[in-house]
Amino acid sequence: MYKKFFKRLIDILASLVALPFVLLVTLFVAPLIYFTDKGPIFYNATRRGMNGKDFKMYKFRSMYVNSPDLRNADGSTYNGNDDPRVTKIGRIMRKTSVDELPQLLNVLKGDMSLVGPRPALAKTPYEELPEISKKRLEVRPGITGYSQAYFRNSITKQEKFRYDCYYVENVSFLMDVKVLIRTVKSVLMHDNVYVTEEVKSGKDTATK
Repeated sequence: MYKKFFKRLIDILASLVALPFVLLVTLFVAPLIYFTDKGPIFYNATRRGMNGKDFKMYKFRSMYVNSPDLRNADGSTYNGNDDPRVTKIGRIMRKTSVDELPQLLNVLKGDMSLVGPRPALAKTPYEELPEISKKRLEVRPGITGYSQAYFRNSITKQEKFRYDCYYVENVSFLMDVKVLIRTVKSVLMHDNVYVTEEVKSGKDTATK
């Protein structure tokens, strides 16, 4: 019942309550983003949603305009503390996760949930995805998720997918509350903001 009804209800109510706050943050950070590097305020990327449906995910832009696409060895997006693509205000937004706040609009629209696997790029046709990738798409992607809250950028994409599947198989109100609490702690403590050397090289840290 929670997974099919109450989870969505909580998403709608929470996003409605939070959107005025998001508007205030937007009024504050929008000029900072623009005058740091003149260009769009938002970064709207196509992501893969529940059951393979693509959608536009909203974020505050944290990189310079026309930045190159850098990847780790496992194919995940590079996110190091030495990333030259990130603007000064972008670094602050990433450390505090402020750049993710516009995704509350995605939550209200039904593209995303407060908690769920982080949305992946929509590059490979859904039919060609491996089973582990399809499994994590059985629920709406989230602003935060199990692997995001507990590990953020300290593990490889494959490890994140395994933890995502664990979440999909065990979705509950209590788990979502734990993930949200852990996310707040992770943001406040700036835990695992940047990728580790193991992730850069594609090494599976589960073997440690």
